[in-house]
Amino acid sequence: MKLTQKNKNMNRGAAFLALIFGVLFFTIFIRFFYIQSTGSVHGQALAAKAEELYESQRTIEAKRGSILDRKGEVIAEDKSSYKLVAILDDKITTDPENPQHVVDVQETAEKIAPLIDMEVNEVEEVLSKDLYQVEFGSAGRDISHTLKEKIEELELPGITFNRDTQRFYPNGLFASHLIGYAQNQEDTGETVGMMGLEKTLEKYLHEEDGYIKFEKDQYNWKLPNSDDEIVAPKNGNNVYLTIDQKIQTFLEDSMNQVVEEYSPEKIIAVVADPKTGKILAMAQRPSFDPNTRDITSYYNDVISYPFEPGSTMKIFTLASAIEEGVYNGNATFQSGSYAVGPSVVRDHKRGGWGVITFNEGVQKSSNVGFSILAKDALGTDRFYQYLDKFGFTKKTGIDLPNEAESKMNFNYEIDKVSTAFGQASAFTPIQLVQAATAIGNNGKMMKPYVIEKIVDQDTDEIVKENSPKVVSQPISEKTAKETLDILETVVSSEGGTGKPYRIDGYEVAGKTGTAQIPNPNGKGYMTGHDNYIFSFLGMAPKEDPELVVYVAVQQPDLKGKAGSVPVSMIFNTVMKNSLQYLQIEPTEEVNTNNQSQTTSDGIELPDTVDLGPTDAVNQLKESGLEPIILGSGKKVISQYPTVGTAMMSNEKILIQTSENVKIPDLNGWSKRDVMKLGNLLGLSIKTEGSGYVTKQSVKKGTVLKKGDVLTITLSSSDVKTEKNKEATD
Repeated sequence: MKLTQKNKNMNRGAAFLALIFGVLFFTIFIRFFYIQSTGSVHGQALAAKAEELYESQRTIEAKRGSILDRKGEVIAEDKSSYKLVAILDDKITTDPENPQHVVDVQETAEKIAPLIDMEVNEVEEVLSKDLYQVEFGSAGRDISHTLKEKIEELELPGITFNRDTQRFYPNGLFASHLIGYAQNQEDTGETVGMMGLEKTLEKYLHEEDGYIKFEKDQYNWKLPNSDDEIVAPKNGNNVYLTIDQKIQTFLEDSMNQVVEEYSPEKIIAVVADPKTGKILAMAQRPSFDPNTRDITSYYNDVISYPFEPGSTMKIFTLASAIEEGVYNGNATFQSGSYAVGPSVVRDHKRGGWGVITFNEGVQKSSNVGFSILAKDALGTDRFYQYLDKFGFTKKTGIDLPNEAESKMNFNYEIDKVSTAFGQASAFTPIQLVQAATAIGNNGKMMKPYVIEKIVDQDTDEIVKENSPKVVSQPISEKTAKETLDILETVVSSEGGTGKPYRIDGYEVAGKTGTAQIPNPNGKGYMTGHDNYIFSFLGMAPKEDPELVVYVAVQQPDLKGKAGSVPVSMIFNTVMKNSLQYLQIEPTEEVNTNNQSQTTSDGIELPDTVDLGPTDAVNQLKESGLEPIILGSGKKVISQYPTVGTAMMSNEKILIQTSENVKIPDLNGWSKRDVMKLGNLLGLSIKTEGSGYVTKQSVKKGTVLKKGDVLTITLSSSDVKTEKNKEATD
């Protein structure tokens, strides 16, 4: 009986266990079937999980397109650099004999601090933070390859480097409002254009990273029979501008000098080729260094700042009158004042010059003479038609963002007449330059442009290309020539307002401008000797203009000097050096009485390659130049600038005598001279501030390698002044 009960209990237990196992088996079967059919577990795809475990993907970095000048010189590019990093968390170390974190804070700080130009206590403070990993701020960024190697030689535990890519502008403050800037986005790490051409050409410059996928084992090694998937990176397109780096440098340097001496509120300048409409240089002040982005204004004043241009506008009133056949240069008029309805137009010389010819009126910049031309000779309606033909009623359509409209004030008779001599209506500098191309190009007005071509850097195929375009022909070739002849007398005649713009060896045709500035506090215009926009719009050589240069300087601190002084400092320097650089032969004999000035403005650089250092130094010093020897070789292997370049007196010439070059003491150097060093040795130069060098990131005597990053800090001319004083004493 007992046995029978026991068997029954066993059978029940067995049945219960069988039921449990059956349910488990059925559950596992259903689960297996579900996994097989859906390929996922808990919402995770098994294929993706397997791929994560047994497949690896590595990014193949693409490069953002570079921006280059018309000769291929780099203006903006991506640069690789290193960032100094310290690992502080001791949990990363698995082998006590080979620590991967900072072990001795004090020793590490003492060894690193002098190399990255920080105080020891500052480095100790960074290394004492309760963090997994720390960086060293600006002192630890943009580490050169040479400095990286020096730090690595110290074999300090926990000290390592991250490779980084940044947008780099080797020339610093250089056509900055034209180029703009791009920067890395914190959320995505991508470099994106934020201003200027960097922003408007984003779709061309933008890069797309590629990748490679491969199968790996549990130790992260690639399997021998891995079926690799490779997607090639798509580099951004390279953009070639019409800007010429050399001419732009002439412009930037001369503007810096005017800022230093006269502290103007604003400077605007443009250099263009009248035959094509190509913009060869464009700059303004205030400006900014796109590496540091100390931006005070985001507007490109050349295209976004319409203002009453003053007497430079008389060029186009004159050309219109000549084209209509109503200009007689030998006819006379009474200067001084001229009634226009209830209003009166007055000459800048109170009382005028008496009865003078219209040619003299052009030379002396008589408002009365041009009022008579616009009102009585042309008629204001016909004059408006010529304004339209010269492009003043609409945008130029230049390939730059945010071009402003002109502000035509043509409702009242006095405003119509005033527009003829540069008041009442407001125009942009680029409109003036476009109109001037008609004067310098046989009557054909050329559309200005700054983008030469866009090239696929992977295939070298041209993606987009611009070419010269004739906008209209407002005047005939005959009229253009006659206008140039008259404008040349503005500069060459003793009574001409353009006398300060004479350049030895070249005939300059142009017109001065002294524009009043509207009073911001009420009606009328500002008063005072300095409260004007002083300008000059000139072309050279007069017989066949190769360059159009427009310069406007607003409210300089003249200290009693004429407004033409700061303007001519820019115009004369840029025009003469650019003509010589372009190898435009002088059209007239050089004034021997002014030979020293001519020599100082345009010394032709001799060839010193293969000479001994002593002979090279002597030859350059005899030419009035300052040679800087780089290297310890017995003969010159390279020089910068290159032979034949037009140089200014006492300008630094870099002479390389060996492959290994130690960096000199740059204290007191100008940015332009440091850029020469960068060009010669293939360095990436990063600048902070303006003026002259007071600090350099690579210490004197350090051997430089191509690709090294050199950061210089610039400040006022105190350093240079002290050096000059020492030399004088």
